[in-house]
Amino acid sequence: MNKQVLLAQRPDGLPTKSTWIFQEVEIQEPKEGEVVIKQHYISLDPAMRGWMRDGKSYIEPVVVGDVMRAGTVGEVIKAHNHPKFKVGDFISGWGGVQQFTTTNAKGYHKIDPTIAPLPMYLGTMGMPGMTAYFGILKVGELKEGDIVLVSGAAGAVGSLVGQIAKIKGCRVVGIAGGKDKCDYLVNELGFDAAIDYKSENIYSGLKKHCPDGIDIFFDNVGGEILDAALLKLRMHARVVICGAISQYNVTEKPKGPGNYMSLLVNRATMKGMVVFDYAKQYDEAIIDYLQWMKDGKLKSNEDIYDGIENFHETFLRLFSGNKLGKLILKVLE
Repeated sequence: MNKQVLLAQRPDGLPTKSTWIFQEVEIQEPKEGEVVIKQHYISLDPAMRGWMRDGKSYIEPVVVGDVMRAGTVGEVIKAHNHPKFKVGDFISGWGGVQQFTTTNAKGYHKIDPTIAPLPMYLGTMGMPGMTAYFGILKVGELKEGDIVLVSGAAGAVGSLVGQIAKIKGCRVVGIAGGKDKCDYLVNELGFDAAIDYKSENIYSGLKKHCPDGIDIFFDNVGGEILDAALLKLRMHARVVICGAISQYNVTEKPKGPGNYMSLLVNRATMKGMVVFDYAKQYDEAIIDYLQWMKDGKLKSNEDIYDGIENFHETFLRLFSGNKLGKLILKVLE
C-alpha cells in the first residue's frame, strides 16, 4: 500500500491538519515507459505554501485533491521499458508527499549516493543549493569585497548563500531567529556577524554590523526585515528577492516595502529569483559544491524527521523556525 498526503483545501493563513487528507491506496503498476519509485526522502520547502494558492505564479498551483507537490529522492523498484531509468537506479524529481510514485519520470534525473548522501540531493545538491548558488552569483552578481546581508540565514538557502559569499571573499552578515542559530552562523559556518531578530532591534543590528551599508541583500523573509535592509543599500547595491516567508501565511494583503525609494537614490536594483530559470546550468553548481565540501570550505546541514504520518507537524517547522538547515522528511516503511 502507498501512504499519501493530499491537499484537501486551500488554507487561509497557516495550514492546519484539515488542509490535508492522509490516505492509503494500492501502488499503481507501471505502464509502458513508466517506473515505480520507492521514495526515501521528501523535501519540505517554504515554496510549498505558495503552491497551495490558486493564483498566478511561476508554477501551476497544486490541484485540490491531488498529492501534495514536493521534491523527492528514491529508488526505482519497477520499470516497464523505460528509456532512461532501470531498477536499482536512484533518482530525484517531483514525487510528492507519498511513499511510492508511479510515473513516466519526466523531469527526473539520476543521482549517485556514493558521491553524496541521498538527503543532500534535496539540500545542497538540490533545489535549495541551486537557488543559493545562482541567486547570489548570477542574480546578485557577487564580487569579491562585497558586503552581503542574508535574511533567513540559518535556513537551507540562506546558510549556503552566506558560505558561498565567504568563499568568494566577502563580508557576510546573517539575520536569524535565536541565539543558537546566530552562534551556528558565526561559529560553524564562518559568517562575520549575525543579527538575532527575535531579541535585537533589526535597525540597531544593521547599524552595528553593517555600518558602511550593504552591497547585496539576499532576502528570504520579506516584511519589516526587507524594509530595514533597504535603508542600508550602498551605491549600485543589488537586492535578490528569493522568498518572503514572513508573508506566506498572512490573511490580509501583504504590505510592500515602504523604503523602496532607496533603490532610486542608490541606483540599486531589486530582482526576483526563480531557480528553474537556471536548470540547464545545475551541473556547474554541483561541481563547485562538491569541490568546496571536499576542500572543507562549505558545510551541508540536513534536518531530518521521520514518518510521512508526521508531515503536517514537520511542515510547520518551516514557519516556526524550529529547524536548522534543510528540512527533510524521511519516508519509513
